Amino acid sequence: MKIIGYETYIVPPRWGFIKIITDEGIVGWGEPCLEGRTHTVHTCVHELMEYLIGKDPRNIEDHWNVLYRSSFYRGGPIMMSALAGIDQALWDIKGKALNVPVYQLLGGQCRERMRMYSWIGGDRPDDVARMAKDRKELGFTAIKMNATEELNFIDDYSKVDAVLARVQAIRDTVGRDFGIGIDFHGRVHKAMAKVLMKELAPFNPMFVEEPVLAEHLDAIHEIAQYGAIPIATGERLFSRWDFKSVLIRGGIDILQPDVSHCGGITEMKKIANMAEAFDVALAPHCPLGPIALASSLQVDSVCLNAIIQEQSIGIHYNEENDVLDYMLNKEVYHFKNGYCEILTESGLGIQVNEEFMKAKSILDSKWRNPIWRNEDGSFAEW
Repeated sequence: MKIIGYETYIVPPRWGFIKIITDEGIVGWGEPCLEGRTHTVHTCVHELMEYLIGKDPRNIEDHWNVLYRSSFYRGGPIMMSALAGIDQALWDIKGKALNVPVYQLLGGQCRERMRMYSWIGGDRPDDVARMAKDRKELGFTAIKMNATEELNFIDDYSKVDAVLARVQAIRDTVGRDFGIGIDFHGRVHKAMAKVLMKELAPFNPMFVEEPVLAEHLDAIHEIAQYGAIPIATGERLFSRWDFKSVLIRGGIDILQPDVSHCGGITEMKKIANMAEAFDVALAPHCPLGPIALASSLQVDSVCLNAIIQEQSIGIHYNEENDVLDYMLNKEVYHFKNGYCEILTESGLGIQVNEEFMKAKSILDSKWRNPIWRNEDGSFAEW
């Protein structure tokens, strides 16, 4: 089997896809994208695919190493996101060629279903109690919310009170055992993170995500002292070597690699196994499209330390199109009692609606992060 070509698509709301084509008629799908920089990622995809034309797509480990190590400058969000989408597509091809789900090639499943959580609220959270109630009625047992709006290095305690009021409203609505993930989104600086950790602890959150930016992970031990809440991070780390430093330093309880940013299925499986050796859980980041979610679930299926999976169906970013719009077998993402059954079809387990994708790709979608500012006009982290 040889790779004879590929096609790329950039589609709304903010996703990118690749189809890798073989001489035996088998195609593989991947999701190389980076929120706000997907066009740049696809330029890197074109550069990486130069090497793969004419190669056997089934030699995934070798291809991953060549694509990563043959570049003098390695890693980072652009290259690893490009490599991630290509890697996903290669696994999709191999699974289809052997007529098995990808997880069978990774060691076989260790669970029958995966716990899922649903996003509520947007960049400026409001009415989160009602949204949490809606998700509970849909069968979810956990949600995640953005904690706060923009925060300065030291900010008003009224903003802290607003966070506490929202979390209190959710806890009162959904009960004590319902999971509440609280995403600080890296928009909270160390001093305010310590305050929030202390004040949020009585609400028993499932985790606090990105209490500070990845640049400041050396502060995690200090922040953790202020509240007995599991700390999650990892969406802005891009390889096993990035995660190695975090695990050695300690203080993180849940790793959140993104399968479309951390080098794909090949690399996320290695990150997950490394985390298990440190008694750290896995909860893959995935506010993206259907292929990224399928790829995440393939890794979840074989990793004992995978505890919960993010998914973005109905998320506030998906204003133009949603996850299921790009799929033919939409039923595989049926969530029941807070779980998704393990995908059983060959390859990644999903069927892409290619005609719909082609129609949407002509729109030249360009999503960008919002630019926020503090009250004094200085830049604020989004």
